[in-house]
Amino acid sequence: MRKSTAATAAVLPLLLAGGLLLVTGCQSEKNALASDKPELSVSGAYLPEPAMADMAAAYLTVTNDGGKADQLTKVTSPLSRDVTLHATEGSQMKHAAKLEVPAKGKLSLTRGGTHLMLGKLDHKPKKGEKAEFTLHFATSAPIRIQVPVEDMTFRPKD
Repeated sequence: MRKSTAATAAVLPLLLAGGLLLVTGCQSEKNALASDKPELSVSGAYLPEPAMADMAAAYLTVTNDGGKADQLTKVTSPLSRDVTLHATEGSQMKHAAKLEVPAKGKLSLTRGGTHLMLGKLDHKPKKGEKAEFTLHFATSAPIRIQVPVEDMTFRPKD
């Protein structure tokens, strides 16, 4: 019996170490797979109270913590049937079919830069209201957000 117990005692640490390596290897593979896809979140969204009754702009940041890029392809909202993506190049605003959300990076929609344009508003939103938006991406699931309507002069703190 003593030889058997000694053999078990010698083999047991090796079995435990092998099992630990197997679990760690699976976890590393799982983490590698998780980072091979976009992991998107939205923050800092706001819509300044529009000066015009039929047109507005909205701003937000899409953060991608994943290891693969994605693209914002469309935004929808009950507030407007005409939400478009715009990029400002120089002093000119241009329609964009899609906007890149880089891996491990951010897509920032800001005043004077890339932004959302809303035309044909359902109603003129007032400060204190919230507008619903759904962001659609090339590969990730849509993200629905509630966007506060802020004062016309609102500037977020960075």
